[in-house]
Amino acid sequence: MKTEISEKLFERSKKVAPGGVHSPVRSFKDLGMSPLFFKSAQGARITSEEGEAYIDYCMSFGPLILGHKDPDVKEAVLGQIDRLWTSGTCEAYSLELAEFIINEICFLEKIRFVSSGTEAVMSSLRVARGFTGKDKVLKFEGCYHGHVDSLLVKAGSGLAGESASSSAGVSEATAAQTLTLKLGDKEAFVKLMDGRADELAAVIIEPLPANFGLLTLDTEYLQLLRDKCTEKNVLLIFDEVISGFRMGLGGMACQLGIFPDLVTYGKILGGGFPVGGYGGRAEIMNKVAPVGPVYQAGTLSANPVGMVAGLTTLKKLKNENGHQMIEEMGQYFQAESQKIIESKSLNLKMIRRGSLFWFCESADKDPQSIDDIPKTHGARFRDFFLHLLRQHIYIAPNAFEVGFLSLAHNKKIIDETLEALKTYEEFH
Repeated sequence: MKTEISEKLFERSKKVAPGGVHSPVRSFKDLGMSPLFFKSAQGARITSEEGEAYIDYCMSFGPLILGHKDPDVKEAVLGQIDRLWTSGTCEAYSLELAEFIINEICFLEKIRFVSSGTEAVMSSLRVARGFTGKDKVLKFEGCYHGHVDSLLVKAGSGLAGESASSSAGVSEATAAQTLTLKLGDKEAFVKLMDGRADELAAVIIEPLPANFGLLTLDTEYLQLLRDKCTEKNVLLIFDEVISGFRMGLGGMACQLGIFPDLVTYGKILGGGFPVGGYGGRAEIMNKVAPVGPVYQAGTLSANPVGMVAGLTTLKKLKNENGHQMIEEMGQYFQAESQKIIESKSLNLKMIRRGSLFWFCESADKDPQSIDDIPKTHGARFRDFFLHLLRQHIYIAPNAFEVGFLSLAHNKKIIDETLEALKTYEEFH
């Protein structure tokens, strides 16, 4: 594994960017080396500045479900750049994508495109407050919703549900607008809703929590959230920035048959370009300007390049039965990984949901909340990550980030990864 060029680039980068990176998840902090810099990619492989190819399971943290530089998406994007790449006007490209999504997702009546998942979440909270006339929001520990001020919170001391900031720069007053509960605790949720629903505009949750490991929620718990929100006139928001269009075109909502009032999307929605979206029932979305009093705008919202990339991606997934193909490869990857793990008596388990997977230190059950994750998992991740990297396998450089499969991860790619796993000895 060559790193000389990346090390020099990182030294330069530290002089002009905080920590040398433009998002902390790209950092190799605590891994004992400088981050690798990459210059090109194709399919399931990404090539470093040193010219070495790595099998990529980070996949830009999720958007690239077709693989890097998919030829159909590339053709659509290049054609769009020849026509129009931004205008700040009405155009038909976002209309076509919106109509496709509305036709595919049964509970969705209207959608507004933005430029990121964080922006989609921020906007959905504002709409919820504007629609209900209430101010507070309930979130759950172990779910991440982007770097929105009011959601960068953790459970605080004192009254049940009260929150404290989890980031400098978030004021106590802002943190106080959000209540926080342990994920999966039905009794605590019912108690809070019975006592404080009149303060709550919305309950927001990842129906498939995939930002602090890959957590499993039982359907009854999500149904309880749906039923209680309906009973108490609180909006239910599903954050499907990661799971949307990965767990089938309808995401977790359609897979489970549990439908939120509002939903947020990102990642795959832009086909590798910066696109987000939020949507829901028409009566709620009609509160958004220019027809309603809730203001939300964006110069680059519905950027035509991202619109055609997203539409091409979604149509290809549908027309080529892409989700089923990835599921079959995921089943193979998981089954063969577990055989290797068991044969070597590694204290390790591969947890998978569709095209999402996560190697976690073994526990009695698949984690349902962050409390279920073994406390030593983070410390042991370093050796696992570095071993795979030396074998030219690139996963996200953080113990609690999930991996992503794409249509480009065929059996040959998976088998190469399995061979790398066979040589690992240290996760005991």
